[in-house]
Amino acid sequence: MIVVEDIALYFGGVKAVDGVSLNIEKGSITGLIGPNGAGKTTLFNIIAGVYQPSRGRIWLDGEDVTELKPHELFAKGLLRTFQIAHEFSSLTVRENLMMVPPNQAGETLLNAWFRRADVAREEHQNREKADEVIEFLNLTHVAHEQAGNLSGGQKKLLELGRTMMVDAKVVLLDEVGAGVNRTLLNEVGDAIVRLNVERGYTFCMIEHDMDFISKLCNPVIVMANGQKLMQGTAEEVKTNDAVIEAYLGTGLKNKKAKSA
Repeated sequence: MIVVEDIALYFGGVKAVDGVSLNIEKGSITGLIGPNGAGKTTLFNIIAGVYQPSRGRIWLDGEDVTELKPHELFAKGLLRTFQIAHEFSSLTVRENLMMVPPNQAGETLLNAWFRRADVAREEHQNREKADEVIEFLNLTHVAHEQAGNLSGGQKKLLELGRTMMVDAKVVLLDEVGAGVNRTLLNEVGDAIVRLNVERGYTFCMIEHDMDFISKLCNPVIVMANGQKLMQGTAEEVKTNDAVIEAYLGTGLKNKKAKSA
């Protein structure tokens, strides 16, 4: 679904991402891990069109999308969530979802005046779609709650819900588990798996919770110092000496050596 080819991004003399190549296979849930400062979120921002790379190309479903802007990638089915949820805090959960579909008739003043029937019909369709999403994500009890009053886990579910309001091909999840309690994190994980299995979503997720990664992701890609360190299953990653040193910590590697 996504091919990243020799991507690099330099901020002055700092190599934030340095020659990364990787594939995100269609229908997969791919994990992206690494220590703080490894370049994971920067890579996400490049793929999502926020940053233009210093070199390299990005392909989405066979199309070169390197120079496209975020809204253009959105229209092609590439969506992302954020470590800190970006909800419209004063709108309800349902209203947040209804905001997502692009090019709504009611967005123009003339249509609001002269095409009221079309605007009302489209709004009704969006409301029905939003209610389906709310039920899918078990958010019915907070459908009328202002989004700013939700818990961290509920906000992450709402962000997933926004991806369901359009025809998403691939979703980039940036630390979906951050600030989420274990019970709601399990709900988030279950929703991701259902979207993957039942609706064919392709996911790539940045996450520090290795138990969560191990449960959901195959393969797992490891980054360190702006480069791709390795790719494998969660078990292969957790037992790789280079990963243990770069990501899990040298102390764990030394402990492993002593126990041997």
